[in-house]
Amino acid sequence: MDVNILVTLLTIAVILLSVVIIALLVVVTVVLIKVRQVVNNIDIVTRNLASATDWLSPVKVLNQVAKLFRK
Repeated sequence: MDVNILVTLLTIAVILLSVVIIALLVVVTVVLIKVRQVVNNIDIVTRNLASATDWLSPVKVLNQVAKLFRK
């Protein structure tokens, strides 16, 4: 095999592998950004649910009703 053909094929292989690696890095970055957004949304929902659960606890509701009748 001619050395020039071998160098050309190796250059093409290196370029293709570089493109594939860059594409994989971009895909992984995009997926991580999406996962972070989902986790942030889940965190917000969890905080809201905890707040609603605390607000609707039977002890708190009964205390508020008792305060209404005391006044």
